Amino acid sequence: MNFGLFGAAAALGISAIGSAIGLAIAGQGTIGAWKRCYMSNKPAPFILVAFAGAPLTQTIYGYLLMDRMLNSQKDAWFLLGLGLVCGLAIAISAVAQGKASASGSDALAETGKGFAQYITIVGLCETVALFVMVFGLIKC
Repeated sequence: MNFGLFGAAAALGISAIGSAIGLAIAGQGTIGAWKRCYMSNKPAPFILVAFAGAPLTQTIYGYLLMDRMLNSQKDAWFLLGLGLVCGLAIAISAVAQGKASASGSDALAETGKGFAQYITIVGLCETVALFVMVFGLIKC
């Protein structure tokens, strides 16, 4: 049995699990922010969709890493470890990004200000996943 294939699947699967959790957290924050806008008879900013969907990209990073791992000639045990650890790191980044996105949605809906600052923090969470993907791709 080639455990490297399991590692490749884990890179995508664990990343996608993190994206799903992050999307749920961000979505809950965004829906709550819209609800408060409606209750206050304020326009609900559509730009909050940017926060709600931000954690989705981590699934793409997991896929790109998996694709490279499937064609790798590295040791199967190394690939297993790489897939598990990189998938987990990317997943945690997605969860953190979901939390930051939920806070950004809440703050923007309440104040109508600060989008650039809020999305910057969301982007910093994204950067962790990008670094993990790139370093994982280099090691494959």
